[in-house]
Amino acid sequence: MKNVTDSFLFVGHWSSAGSFGFNTDILATNPINLSVVLGVLIFFGKGVLSDLLDNRKQRILNTIRNSEELREGTIEQLEKSRDRLRKAEREADQFRANGYSEIEREKLNLINSTSKILEQLENYKNETIRFEQERAINQARQRVFQQALQEALGTLNSSLTNELHLRTIRANIGVFGTMKEITD
Repeated sequence: MKNVTDSFLFVGHWSSAGSFGFNTDILATNPINLSVVLGVLIFFGKGVLSDLLDNRKQRILNTIRNSEELREGTIEQLEKSRDRLRKAEREADQFRANGYSEIEREKLNLINSTSKILEQLENYKNETIRFEQERAINQARQRVFQQALQEALGTLNSSLTNELHLRTIRANIGVFGTMKEITD
């Protein structure tokens, strides 16, 4: 706050000397420089950000689709296992007369298929956990990127002098003039 007060005192001191005044040169003022920088960032950054978001959306949709297919397959296998269990129970009554050896084989088959289903469910759970971890990592990356971009803009704004502003504006005017000549 003291710096702001000192700057007003400083301006008041020099205004009586006749060297203080409003800058009427619209190209040397800060809003245009900022709008040029922001325009360039938006123009070039929009496509990159859009591509990143589209890729992330596709990965999420693919993961969801794969998970749904895996879930449907698992449910199908579970239903098949249940059908086989019912069939085995019916056949168990028939095999009772023949002995328990066939029942033991069916029991082992059911146990094996159930363990496979459980293994698939475990894989599905692990895949979901990995997906959530990737999502958390991507969100953290995005936050870091946003913070870095804000810090870069802050550094850029704080390190630019009037002379550097003028050179940047002149360079941009030259670039825009060249672009206009190319498009004409």
